[in-house]
Amino acid sequence: MMLHPQLAKDCCVLGAFPLSLVLLMNDAQYPWVILVPQRLDVREIHHLPEADQQQLMRESCAVSKVMELLYKPDSMNVAALGNVVAQLHVHHVARFVNDRCWPAPVWGRLPALAYAEHELLKTKAALRSEFACIENLLFSLC
Repeated sequence: MMLHPQLAKDCCVLGAFPLSLVLLMNDAQYPWVILVPQRLDVREIHHLPEADQQQLMRESCAVSKVMELLYKPDSMNVAALGNVVAQLHVHHVARFVNDRCWPAPVWGRLPALAYAEHELLKTKAALRSEFACIENLLFSLC
């Protein structure tokens, strides 16, 4: 499966769950993880076979739980928009009442602020460690 060029440009690969590639959006303003189901030519969740829909939901809930544990957000924004990038992908953004976009959505509001190298390494390590501990989901590094 080829990753859409925009996702490849904007994100770092963290690893993979059984269905989805796990990406970290390179925007230090928000903890932001994206799941990309590894299926060809799928734009919408309802286009996936039912078993894949259920697996995507398991993986999405696991990502949200890990992000709540690590970041203690006021809200988790979870969405599959597809307006700019047609390849099916599900955003998981930890939101805080004091973030720069609150309470508006983050999409298209502010330019991304790339992580400093040490912060990127620290964030990737923390997420990978927690993803590896999720029961009933196999997380692997790519």
